[in-house]
Amino acid sequence: MMQPDFLADKAVERILELSADLQIKRRATGRYSLAYHDFSVAIAAYGRVLDVLSTLQQPEEYSSTLGFLGSLEASREARPVL
Repeated sequence: MMQPDFLADKAVERILELSADLQIKRRATGRYSLAYHDFSVAIAAYGRVLDVLSTLQQPEEYSSTLGFLGSLEASREARPVL
């Protein structure tokens, strides 16, 4: 089984490749075209994913926050449905 850090690193590498490819395609399109807008939206989404992955790669800094979120999820599952 692969290590989680290795998988996250591979995911970051792949997202950077995809984002770079889209930036190249975006430069080749007209600035006011629908394709330019679509590429821009996708590039921004890749940036958000990179932000999440980089946050998850720093567990010592965010472990208390992630632990708190995990406890909220567990408490929500434990409640009876009325």
